[in-house]
Amino acid sequence: MDFEPYRGELIAYCYRMLGSFHEAEDLVQETMLRAWKARERYDHTRASVRTWLYRIATNACLSALQGSARRPLPSGLGAPSEDPGAPLTPAFDIPWLQPFPDARFDIGTRADMRLALVAAMQLLPPRQRAVLILREVLQFSAAEVADQLETTIPAVNSALQRARAALAEAGDGGEITEPGDSRVRAVIDQYVRAFEAADVPALVRLVTDEAVLEMPPVPLWYRGRRDYGLFIRRVFQMRGTGWRMTDLTANGQPALAAYAPEPGGTHRLHTLQVFTVTGGRVACNVVFADPRVFEAFDLPGQIFMEEFRQPR
Repeated sequence: MDFEPYRGELIAYCYRMLGSFHEAEDLVQETMLRAWKARERYDHTRASVRTWLYRIATNACLSALQGSARRPLPSGLGAPSEDPGAPLTPAFDIPWLQPFPDARFDIGTRADMRLALVAAMQLLPPRQRAVLILREVLQFSAAEVADQLETTIPAVNSALQRARAALAEAGDGGEITEPGDSRVRAVIDQYVRAFEAADVPALVRLVTDEAVLEMPPVPLWYRGRRDYGLFIRRVFQMRGTGWRMTDLTANGQPALAAYAPEPGGTHRLHTLQVFTVTGGRVACNVVFADPRVFEAFDLPGQIFMEEFRQPR
């Protein structure tokens, strides 16, 4: 019995449930081990191997989520800061939402993986979250989900209705664009050129009036062009100019690895930036500075001039 073909989609499912790529990997490994140990008891007349694996993975996720705090982004914790010069103090006690490294797994469409949606899902109770993902994203039937959760079809339908209402209240709507879209690509290319040139006015022109900038594990976040520009100017003042960026994608969104200049002509990995582009402008930039995020994306810690901007 071969479970390996399902690994990528199971990791994507557990990631949506947990908001953590590393925890998702661990739980899928646990799922595979549980399935292997129980393989003699598998009944193909009751469910397909895929459905059976999702039942095991769902139970593993629900157990892992018992008593655990949700994984937020800074914008989910309070109002935006009005001080672009505020201290950048990380909050390591908060289990921050992590991005998903697209290049690691071929899981098809990722519109349902975008950061804002995964963050909104973290607001749902775990069982509602499971019902929403299994029914709306993975297209399991209500009967299959009821079996996976050991509940009734009416209970599944009720949980789905409540989950939809909660997501609508969280305001996760918005335009969805693919990172390969030529218009999105043009915006990101302009952003890279402006950032590498330390051209703050050009960067400000590329963002929306209400653009959001957030930087986990720093709990601060900013809203609006003015503060966006003031903060980016502060970054160049602190770390110098002459940055380099490489292209990748995360959560089905365009992303950049930003490398800060170092003496001797090298560049050191500084952040992974994930962009939401709407209407031809950057509406949100989530800037991750967690070394574990860098590890998940297999990013080199240092690059030389001839290596920069190689597609990943």
